[in-house]
Parts: sequence; C-alpha cells; structure tokens
Amino acid sequence: MAHQFFFAAYILDNLPAPRVGFDVVQDISEPRLRLYVTSHGVKTFFVRRRISGHDKRIIIGNYPDIDIDAARAAAAEILKAPAHRKIKTHRNKIEFSRLINAYMMKKVRRGELAREKLRRSIDRHLSELFNKNVQDLTAADLSATLGKISGAAMAARMHELVQSIFRFAIDQGYITTSPMANVPKAIQHRRTRPLTAAGLRRLMDVIDGMDPGSIRGAFQMLVYGFAPRSKIFSMQWRDLDFNHYMWGNMPLSDRAAVLLRDMPQDGRWVFPGRSGAALTDPRMTWRRVVRDAGIPNLTMDDVHKFLMRRLTWAADREEIRTNMNAVLDSVLT
Repeated sequence: MAHQFFFAAYILDNLPAPRVGFDVVQDISEPRLRLYVTSHGVKTFFVRRRISGHDKRIIIGNYPDIDIDAARAAAAEILKAPAHRKIKTHRNKIEFSRLINAYMMKKVRRGELAREKLRRSIDRHLSELFNKNVQDLTAADLSATLGKISGAAMAARMHELVQSIFRFAIDQGYITTSPMANVPKAIQHRRTRPLTAAGLRRLMDVIDGMDPGSIRGAFQMLVYGFAPRSKIFSMQWRDLDFNHYMWGNMPLSDRAAVLLRDMPQDGRWVFPGRSGAALTDPRMTWRRVVRDAGIPNLTMDDVHKFLMRRLTWAADREEIRTNMNAVLDSVLT
C-alpha cells in the first residue's frame, strides 16, 4: 500500500530514495495521484486505471519537471478521459527521427533545459537509427546501437528511453510489437555507501575539530540540515527564519538552528567561499576529513542519503522537525 501524505514541495524535494527498487507514495489532496521514487532518486508522477479489463499505469511525468498542482490537474484529466479507444493502425512507414519528434512533442513533459539535455543525449547516442524506418528496426539493430554507449548508467537510461519510444509507437499504431523486448538491459554495478552511525560520529568528531570557519560550518550543516550539498553551500541568510525554525519552506533541526545562530551574518551567503561568492566544492578538505575519520570513500552525498533514509516525513512541519531531531539524537549520541 502506498504511503499517504499531502504532496508539498518541501517534502517531495527531500523524499529519501530506497536502497533498491522503488517506493510509491500517494497524495492526500488528490488520492488518485501517486509518485514513484526509485533508488536513483528519480520521482515520477503516475495514475492507475483499468483499461480493457487490465490495470494500467499511466505516467504523467517526472518531478520537479512537472509541479505538484500540474500533476494533480493532469491526473484528473487522465481519469476523466474515455477508458476505451480504438488504435488506428498506420500502413505508411515512419522514420525513427520523426517518431522521436512526435514522442518529444506528445509525451515528454519537461522544462526547456531538461528537454534540450534529453535531445542532446538522443542525438549523441541514437543518431545512427534516425534514417531507418521504425517498422524495419530489429532487436539486433537496437542492441548494436545501445551497446556502443559508454557508461552503464547512461546505457540503462537510454535503454529505458528507447523502450518508452517503442511503447509510444505501439500506442500510435505504427507497430504491434516492440523489438526492445528482446534487447538485454545494461548491467549496472551499484555503489555501496560506506556510512554507518559509528562512522558518522567519527566524521563529526573530525569536523568539530577543524578550525572555525565557513567550511567547518558547511560540513556540520551537511549533517544537521537534511539537504544535499548544493543547497547547503548556496544557503542565503534571507531564506532563514529563526523565529519559526524554517529555511525557506523546509524546517530546521535544533542543531542546525544553534549552528546557524552562532555564525556571523555579515554577507549574503551563509557559507561564503573565495571572493565573496558562495562556497562551491571544497573537495580537497573533504578528502582529508573523511580520511581522518577512516571512511576514505565517503562522499558528501552519502551523508545526505544516510540521514534521509532514516527520516520519517509528515505533512506537519513541526512533526518533521521533531523527526529530524530524533534522527540526529539516535545517530550522534
């Protein structure tokens, strides 16, 4: 059963990714709207309905490319549409490039930058298929093209994309079966995250022993802030509300509030780097810290994911704050 809560940006932005597979959460405001959360952190809105006696999953799009209000509206529209429709079979052949253009226009719901990035990936990895007719493409053709992609993660993403394109081709009546059914998936070797509660305590001992300054505060906030490093490093004082223990639309843990209140508020950025700009990527300092903590392969992203897996989310902000404090107390004491 899907976990139910009110979909809000500050919750969806920080949903923990499962270790393997995917989780499903359900919106209280629009109970028919659900969200997949994969182990890679991809969040996808979808609805389910019965079509021709079968339970079908209908993808709306990825969050945050589609915002919550738009996803709720799309779910209502999808479920109001007729459940049965006859698919017209096209006798004329269509080139793969034209099919991609139609797919991008009708199925891809992303922002402009995300669409451009997807188009660049398609042009780079699938261009040798562009002039071929979709009806003539075989599993061998697709395997040969996908097999040339370097990097297991990119190969897996392009495999999923081509699968989706061929499902679209079937839905539009250009083909009746997908050759992708016989194309093996790329094997991905998942990285094991090395952090434990004992390791986190050693890490905090090393960080607390650093010279006071922007970098030490930023590293402490990686633990206390329950946010990825990009958000931590770009924190601005104007977004902090100590009266209500809020950072933008996200609650602050007690430890985060104490840390931030003791820092000098003499600029725009909470953690300034060189030349007054925001802190960017102190990777050399981080490497020394994790080496001294005995966790040489630890990344800043590992810290965020470790804590988020232990955090229980709720619709009430004060309850989330309480849960944040409980997580920190359990792993740091």
